[in-house]
Amino acid sequence: MKLWGRSAWPVQVAFLVALVMLCVDPVSAGSRNHRGPTVSYQVKQGTCEVVAIHRCCNKNKIEERSQTVKCSCFPGQVAGTTRARPSCVEASIVAQKWWCQMHPCMDGEECKVLPDLTGWSCSTGNKVKTTKVTR
Repeated sequence: MKLWGRSAWPVQVAFLVALVMLCVDPVSAGSRNHRGPTVSYQVKQGTCEVVAIHRCCNKNKIEERSQTVKCSCFPGQVAGTTRARPSCVEASIVAQKWWCQMHPCMDGEECKVLPDLTGWSCSTGNKVKTTKVTR
């Protein structure tokens, strides 16, 4: 029997289908895992809730934190940060990267937008907390 001849086209099709399934399934399974657990409850309109927290230290002993937040914002609002907590803020603040206008720092901390506009820093004394926005 000729494996790649005309009479073996069903085998070729089955092989290609199996190959595509092997290539596609790990990618889709991998992307599902990065989203974290599925949250089945509803968030009250106009509020945000933290659904997962991640903490890590790099080799320079700088603590890195990230969190996954679920928000239900009113029209014209998007997920943001107010007084170091997730909140719904005016969409124009985020669109124009005027980060400090959403008051992301705690009372007594000074807010500065990062030079490349990718986030902000909150500082008090010699302590600086930097937040970078990722989408």
